[in-house]
Amino acid sequence: MSPAVKGSPSQAAGPVSPEEFDPGQYRPGRTITDWQPENELFWKSVGKKVANRNLWIAVPALLVAFVVWQVWSVTATNLKDVGFGFSTSQLFWLTAIPGLTGGTARIFYTFLGPIVGQRRFTALSTVVLIVPLIWLGFAVQNPDTPYVVMAAIAALCGIGGANFASSLANIGFFFPKREKGNATGINGGLGNLGVSVVQLVTPIVITSSVLALGSAQHKADGMSVWLQNAAFLWVPVLVALAVVAWFGQNDLKVASTPFSKQKVIFRRKHNWLMTWLYVGTFGSFIGFAAALPMLIKTTFTPIDAAYSAATYAWMGPAVGALARWAGGWLADKIGGARVTILSFVGMAVSIVGVINFLPSGGDNGSFWGFFGCFLSAFLFSGIGNGSTFRQIPVIFRDQHLKGQAEGTPAYAAALKQAEMEAGAVTGFTSAIAAYGFFFIPALFASISVTSAMWGFVAFYVSCIGVAWWFYARKGAEAPS
Repeated sequence: MSPAVKGSPSQAAGPVSPEEFDPGQYRPGRTITDWQPENELFWKSVGKKVANRNLWIAVPALLVAFVVWQVWSVTATNLKDVGFGFSTSQLFWLTAIPGLTGGTARIFYTFLGPIVGQRRFTALSTVVLIVPLIWLGFAVQNPDTPYVVMAAIAALCGIGGANFASSLANIGFFFPKREKGNATGINGGLGNLGVSVVQLVTPIVITSSVLALGSAQHKADGMSVWLQNAAFLWVPVLVALAVVAWFGQNDLKVASTPFSKQKVIFRRKHNWLMTWLYVGTFGSFIGFAAALPMLIKTTFTPIDAAYSAATYAWMGPAVGALARWAGGWLADKIGGARVTILSFVGMAVSIVGVINFLPSGGDNGSFWGFFGCFLSAFLFSGIGNGSTFRQIPVIFRDQHLKGQAEGTPAYAAALKQAEMEAGAVTGFTSAIAAYGFFFIPALFASISVTSAMWGFVAFYVSCIGVAWWFYARKGAEAPS
């Protein structure tokens, strides 16, 4: 192998010809030892094609993982209709539990992903999601299934949310600095679409006897439904995606890092500051997505089909997921911190609007005003999701490369350390933010909706302050 590529993946300064790169290791299913995304010749001749292949395999796998994570946000709204005797509070808790396990599992997945490798970890973490789906498919067919069993299934479904941490951390290694925001925006944004997919598809498939595997359940109006379809539909999809990931992706040697080295991020101030900001963006997105179907159903009297949670709830997560890509792209153009501040201002104003349109006293409120403001909140949360994930690699790269002469061994070592820490921080922030999935529905189950909403507004104001002081103002510590 040519000396030009034998060593570190950070030898971006030395121009080499495409023929000098060993083509064998870049084939699907291989482990890559030489990776130089900042080297323009390498990127154009080899890297871009390999990176995009890994990205577009990761996207559908992450999307379906989000489907599993969010399946309870729709399932819970149908249980009382088919004879389950759970209270409204219990149903909110069933939508919240996957957030608790998803956030916790993300912490482990953050550090396991780089150790195991993108290809192997994507395949394994995808195929294990079959277990809770099969269990759920059988449990919903029996209204006598105990609440504790349903809670256990919800907890296992939450593991699907953990795939995000490993996927985003690993994909970031494949792309050069100038394209990280766009790449993670595509991966995260289209992956987040799984929330909308499950909320859009589930009401359709549960009314289809063609897909049914098992017995029908009957609503009070005599209508037959097959709630198990919402679970069983995705089992063969998960198997296929796991196979494609195993044979089609690559493991990056440069991304393989033991936990003993990754744990340095817990001493980095910007790990905690960016976690705070990402809790505000993604925590809001995933928490609102989990709670919105039940919130619509319990806040507004279903006078007609216009107030149907199944008809409209999926739109909010769809707007937020698609906006994530736009947020990453925009952050690449004008700076992540500016876009992040814009997103929090937009979210705060949107939630004030939601509060205005809630029923209060003798006033029935306005569903359409409420829903429109919620769509706006999803839009800005998605934009912020993209911009914060663009900020992280920029912050750590600039911090580590400050004062280093490009092309030197010290520069190469600093760049490698920056990439490793940025990947670990990306995963860790996503893990903590995922608890929004738990806390937001739990808040709605515990206190008034209005009080919870004002709490969100206050939190967004604190996020604006953090983003401006540390990252956006003139003379900021880490402009990004």
